[in-house]
Amino acid sequence: MERKLKPISVQQYLQAKGVRLFSPSDFRRVFGVSLRATQEFIKDHCDDIFLKIRNGLYTLRIDQPRDETIANRLYEPSYISFEYALSHYGIIPESVYTITSATTRLTREFVVSNKSFTYSHIKKQVYRGYKTEKIGGMTVLIAEPEKALVDYLYFVSLKRKTLNERLNVRGVKKKTVLEYAKLFGRKSLIKLVKEIL
Repeated sequence: MERKLKPISVQQYLQAKGVRLFSPSDFRRVFGVSLRATQEFIKDHCDDIFLKIRNGLYTLRIDQPRDETIANRLYEPSYISFEYALSHYGIIPESVYTITSATTRLTREFVVSNKSFTYSHIKKQVYRGYKTEKIGGMTVLIAEPEKALVDYLYFVSLKRKTLNERLNVRGVKKKTVLEYAKLFGRKSLIKLVKEIL
């Protein structure tokens, strides 16, 4: 006989354990219930205690994770990069409201709670140069400043992004930027990097 889950107990338990984002398989593991019971419980409570981020990914309505955490889980594998990371590090002065990430999967865009999450495809051999960082008490994957700059400039060199004229590269490690740029094997990128540095 399967135990009966009570909505308020489920909500309190997930909050106590710090489970901010979960899939049905995560839910099953936490509560030790069948797939059918999991699916029914999540479906029955998507209007009151859960918020559907996308198919197979949910959060608590009252304890939603930060956008950066959602970005990492929404489309995996991915790490935050490009304009959002550059703004985070102060390399571009503007605030960026779209969460921009790099992925080895197809380029995609998702809108969750009126917030845009974009994922740009990069090759597996350049999927590196990211670190874990605590943002809002949660651990997220974000590009190092130098890699975020190179990821961004790569798409500028492809004419898929427009160069921000107000890049502040004073604090970046120039040698590291060049090393990352060489990984892409694109002469126009290396030329652009040298011009900017």
